[in-house]
Amino acid sequence: MSWSNTHTHSSFCDGKYSLKKYVTQAIHLGMTSLGFSSHAPLPFPCDWCMKSESLLPYLSIIGQLKRQFKHEVELYAGLEVDYIPDHVSPTYFQKQEPQLDYTIGSIHYVDFFNNGTPWEVDGSFLTFQKGLKEIFNGNIKKAVSRYFALTREMIKNHTPTVLGHLDKIKIHNRYAPIFNEQELWYRREIESVLQSVKSAGVILEVNTRGIYTKKSPDPYPSGWILERIHKKGIPVTLNSDAHHPKDLIRLFPDTSKHLSNIGFANLKILKGGKWIDQPLTT
Repeated sequence: MSWSNTHTHSSFCDGKYSLKKYVTQAIHLGMTSLGFSSHAPLPFPCDWCMKSESLLPYLSIIGQLKRQFKHEVELYAGLEVDYIPDHVSPTYFQKQEPQLDYTIGSIHYVDFFNNGTPWEVDGSFLTFQKGLKEIFNGNIKKAVSRYFALTREMIKNHTPTVLGHLDKIKIHNRYAPIFNEQELWYRREIESVLQSVKSAGVILEVNTRGIYTKKSPDPYPSGWILERIHKKGIPVTLNSDAHHPKDLIRLFPDTSKHLSNIGFANLKILKGGKWIDQPLTT
């Protein structure tokens, strides 16, 4: 099977190598297409995001690589964009940068501390505990529900092309059982998000990074959520959230087999400038 991946981070953000390194690896792997999705600039200090002044050079280099390697692999320009109300959203960059082929919308921040610092929910466990205590008075149900409320708000009002790592907030369960995915309130939150995804026509990514970084035993999203996604007929794309060229198709064979066993017949990939269905063969 010829793979495609549209969730890739280079040295323009928190990735490890130049854009070209990823391209040469994609060609070596015989990939159909490769999309770059550096973390979009944020309006406050961020160690893992692209700097505002780097955005145009990023897009320019991707354009050059598209022309240079057009006969070997299809390349696409994307951004992984945070949704922070009144600060940043996928639609902002979609309107500002016509060179973008797609956006991945993700939630990395949930509300703010009293001093105005945004709470990063997928950073360290200590930071997570601090935000949970100071912003939500230790109420995990309220915190997680707010995470999913922001996800739905983004999908409805600032619709990205792809929804990134839907349930990444679960990573903190590896340190302590802070919430149970089987609880009714959590399942209702997931159902509500999936209905928003379905209504908006958003592609949902199946992301393998949590497994190979040992942050989760499952992909994002978990297996039981994938079953609900399949039942609802929501299209999925397979991504590795690669921060290193060696991770471009990491765990794709195993994960595609898992998807096939659930009943998925196709993956959405970018080809010929369009999102098409590629038969899922294992």
